[in-house]
Amino acid sequence: MMKIQKIKNRSVLFTNHIPSGWDLNVQLIMGDRNNYIIDTGLGSLNIEPVKEYIKHDHKPIIVINTHHHWDHIWGNGSFRDCTIVSHKLCRDMMDSGWEDMIQKNKRFIEGEAELVLPNLTFDNELYFPKDHIRIMYTPGHTVDSISVLDEADKVIHVGDNVGDSMDEIIPSLNVDKEIYIRTLLNYKEMDFDTCISGHNTVLDQQIIEQILSKL
Repeated sequence: MMKIQKIKNRSVLFTNHIPSGWDLNVQLIMGDRNNYIIDTGLGSLNIEPVKEYIKHDHKPIIVINTHHHWDHIWGNGSFRDCTIVSHKLCRDMMDSGWEDMIQKNKRFIEGEAELVLPNLTFDNELYFPKDHIRIMYTPGHTVDSISVLDEADKVIHVGDNVGDSMDEIIPSLNVDKEIYIRTLLNYKEMDFDTCISGHNTVLDQQIIEQILSKL
C-alpha cells in the first residue's frame, strides 16, 4: 500500500508499507531545473507511482542513491537513461554486493530489479545551484551514506542515518560511533526544519539532538 504525501512546497514522499512490518520512503523533489528522486525502492513496480506522478513533467530526472543497501537501489533499472548519483563507495559496494543482496532478499522484489550503477559519483559534496540541492557525504548507518539537503524548502533526507522507528531512532551502524556522532554534529550546523529518512515518519530537526542524547 503506497501512501503519498506533500512535504513543504516541492517535495512529495512516497511511503510503501511492506507486509513484514516496515515502511520504505522514496522522496521526490521537484526543482526548477530537474526532478530529484531519492532512492528507488524495491524494483520497477515499487518505483512506478513516482514515475507516474511526474509523467507530464518533462524536466530531467536525477536519481540519488543514499547508500548501497538493496531496499534503496533495486528500482535503478527504471532510470537507466538518467543521471544516477551516489558516493563513490556506494557504486563499488553496490557492484560487489548485488548478487548477494538479491539472493538473500529476493522475496521483497517488486517487478524487476536490475543492476544499474550510479554514473555520477563524488567524494565529499555535490551541489546543484539552480535547484539549491546539496548532496553531502554523511557516513553513519553505512560507510557510503549520503544526505540530500533541499536548501529552498529546508528539508533534509538523511537516508538510514535515522533509525527505522521512534523506538529505535539510533540506526544500525557500520562505522565507528565517533564517525556517526561527527555526522550528527554536522547535521546540527545545517539549516533545515524537516527531516526525512529511509523508513521513519517525517520528523523535525530535534531528532538529531534526541539521537545524540541517546548515544
